[in-house]
Amino acid sequence: MNLSDLSRPKGQVQKQQRVGQGMGSRRGKFSGRGAKGAKSVSGYSLMRGFEGGQMPLHRRLPKRGFTNIFRTEYTVINIGRLNELEGDTFDFDILNKLGILKKFQDGLKVLGDGELTRAITVTANIFSGSAKQKIEAAGGKAVIFAAEPVKA
Repeated sequence: MNLSDLSRPKGQVQKQQRVGQGMGSRRGKFSGRGAKGAKSVSGYSLMRGFEGGQMPLHRRLPKRGFTNIFRTEYTVINIGRLNELEGDTFDFDILNKLGILKKFQDGLKVLGDGELTRAITVTANIFSGSAKQKIEAAGGKAVIFAAEPVKA
């Protein structure tokens, strides 16, 4: 046996069905789409959530709550994570270069989860009360970066 002896299994390749090619093509006149209606025309695409003209479920259900579009979203990091890192000075740029923080939102917020065993200097937009207390108790400094940072 060699490669020139190989052939496809019988019935694997079938003639392509030619749709819309007249009455002699076994799919004449309406080409299997039926007569009239939105689905019979070219370019039709069903809208997401369409229920045949009935009011869609997402419009029938009551809406609740409020989303504040002016809310300040902070990128957060915990004290315990800073304790694991090399170095004694941290701000967003340094944490970004280390690959710890990827996305910068409206500022950097330091939270107080974890333990701090050494003196570090942290520059951020906002500190939680426990984070500031732990940094100062370890002999470090919590510097508030007041200026509006440039979004990266």
